[in-house]
Amino acid sequence: MPLLKALHLCALGIWCGGLIALPLMLARHDTIVSRDEYRIIRHRTHLTYTTIVTPAAVIAVIAGTWLIFLRQVFVPWLFAKLVFVALLLALHVWIGHNIVRIAEEPGDHQPPNPYLPLTGVLACTTAILFMVLGKPDLDWVLMPEWLRIPQGGQLPFEVPSR
Repeated sequence: MPLLKALHLCALGIWCGGLIALPLMLARHDTIVSRDEYRIIRHRTHLTYTTIVTPAAVIAVIAGTWLIFLRQVFVPWLFAKLVFVALLLALHVWIGHNIVRIAEEPGDHQPPNPYLPLTGVLACTTAILFMVLGKPDLDWVLMPEWLRIPQGGQLPFEVPSR
């Protein structure tokens, strides 16, 4: 369990750090730079997204999902955290979409202001940290019982005892 948690935290750190760096890298895509410099910047942005940030996101989500089921955590703060994780995934996809558009339309597409995605990423990561570290009491939020109580189904793997 500790190794899975460490893997989740390391992947999450790389993913969130990459989502902070990528908008700043996108801001460097300027038509004023020379064609060779533009090609190098575009290539490095693409490689960062595809070989570092996206695999880290996949590992963080898979490890986090395993932790939810292994620890059997079915509490309201976790579901609130998952909403912010989904928003982080949406920002990840939006940044990737902008990377592709810049590659396909180098002169026509202007990258977004880096402060917009940076604000979103920082807000989501702060909210996720608040939920995980604070574990706020959200029992006042009305949720169906099937979300709050395990249904007793068997997982397709053996669950270690605590």
